[in-house]
Amino acid sequence: MEMKDVKVPLDVPPNMRAEYAKNFIAATRGTGRLMLFAGDQKVEHLNDDFSGAGIAADDNDPEHMFRIASKGTIGVFAVQLGLVSRYGADYPNIQYLVKLNSKTHLVKTEQQDPYSSQMTSVAQVVEFKKNSGLKVLVVGYTIYLGSEYEHKMLRQAMDIIRDAHANGLLVVLWIYPRGKAVKDEKDPHLIAGATGVAATLGSDFVKVNYPKKEGADSAQIFKEAVVAAGRVRVVCAGGSSTDSAKFLKQLHEQIHISGASGNATGRNIHQKPLEEAVGMCNAISAITLGNKSVEEALKELRPSKIE
Repeated sequence: MEMKDVKVPLDVPPNMRAEYAKNFIAATRGTGRLMLFAGDQKVEHLNDDFSGAGIAADDNDPEHMFRIASKGTIGVFAVQLGLVSRYGADYPNIQYLVKLNSKTHLVKTEQQDPYSSQMTSVAQVVEFKKNSGLKVLVVGYTIYLGSEYEHKMLRQAMDIIRDAHANGLLVVLWIYPRGKAVKDEKDPHLIAGATGVAATLGSDFVKVNYPKKEGADSAQIFKEAVVAAGRVRVVCAGGSSTDSAKFLKQLHEQIHISGASGNATGRNIHQKPLEEAVGMCNAISAITLGNKSVEEALKELRPSKIE
């Protein structure tokens, strides 16, 4: 992919069009697909996903994720600004997505509908990028559709997209139907509605959960969401840790049957020891960025040579 091949949105000003195209090519490694390594869960899930049975002891240290992102093949590493500011100087080779909002899982829907307010502004990210010299290419924001607070998150998302594009940055929206009004968070029709919302907001990518419906093939029913997104590229949340071969097979189906444009994976990578985690990164990227088969990707799961 070359600069001329990137479809730059019209809300990107003329003086930032080259910057946007450059960031798009870098984030997608010239493929148009996104391999997003998700490291934002230190807030979302507190320490539940970083310490415990079946989780590598390394994972309790936040730097474990930076080591993985530095040594594995990824597109962008999604993390909050505070962690980037603490560790980024030691990992300048990583391409970053700064997550602008987060909330913990402590307040359940039964108590209050979810609301994840913006914590960091695009202006702060732009200033940090300038001062640090780090490769900050993307910002991200979560919306909970169906929450009684969705109107606030929708408005914040629109402002973020406008400000990000004005500075040549890409945007990934996490959109999850969630709240008392939502009966089935993984209903395929509802997830298609979520990707359509991302299209109306003008996002570049949208991260959604993989749909499930009794008796239906998820790869087939996910096509509705991909089509509903229009020119917004759809990536799937990786979910909780599962068998690596099963995960890679599902990812291959999401891309080559459903038409998704990548993945957003956290626990299936960072809960492993470093060498295994790097191997999993490379296996996921082999499918996402390299168009490899599942069988070819599985070969990457052998322990990597860590320098």
